[in-house]
Amino acid sequence: MTIIELVIFIVIIGIAAAALLQVLNLASRNSVDPLRRKQATLIAEAFMEEVQQAQFTVCDPGAANAATANVPGDCGGTVNVKGFGPLGTGPRPYYNITDYVPSGYVAGSPRRAFAVTDSNGNLVDTDVAGNPLGASAVGGLLGKSGLEGITTTLALNPVVTLNGLASTASNMIVLQITITTTYAPGQSIVLEGYRTRYAPGAR
Repeated sequence: MTIIELVIFIVIIGIAAAALLQVLNLASRNSVDPLRRKQATLIAEAFMEEVQQAQFTVCDPGAANAATANVPGDCGGTVNVKGFGPLGTGPRPYYNITDYVPSGYVAGSPRRAFAVTDSNGNLVDTDVAGNPLGASAVGGLLGKSGLEGITTTLALNPVVTLNGLASTASNMIVLQITITTTYAPGQSIVLEGYRTRYAPGAR
């Protein structure tokens, strides 16, 4: 072989090796994605189950007619009608679906309903006991759980209202629940569910 042929051979091998290393690097980087997606799916399903198990009442529980109210007019005054906003500051899981969003909530807007502010001022998703997600996980890189960077939002939107009136917190009958769990930039899991406001209201 001449020196020119040898140089050409080395260049070709170098290009092929670089391409092969890029393919292997891409495969290695993407091999984690299915695990992250599965984690995000499980988190979204858990939060959806928590919200759907909450009551969806016509009246505040303390109202005299709460157990028998069929429509907001049965609550004994508009102050007793259960709209968006929490009753007190109790821990999760909340009594009512509408407790997961603040008073004055704009229907359909996403909220970090499952997050609390940590010591660094960051919002961190927590379980019903108030523990950051994955806090009890064993192992992980540098003691991390692998759930860092996963964030979840909740959106509530009335889709059927009493007598076809404009959608408000007090006359909603069917509520659409949207859980969005983001696990990577531009990648998320979206779950949608529905909850019917039964009558009598306190169920």
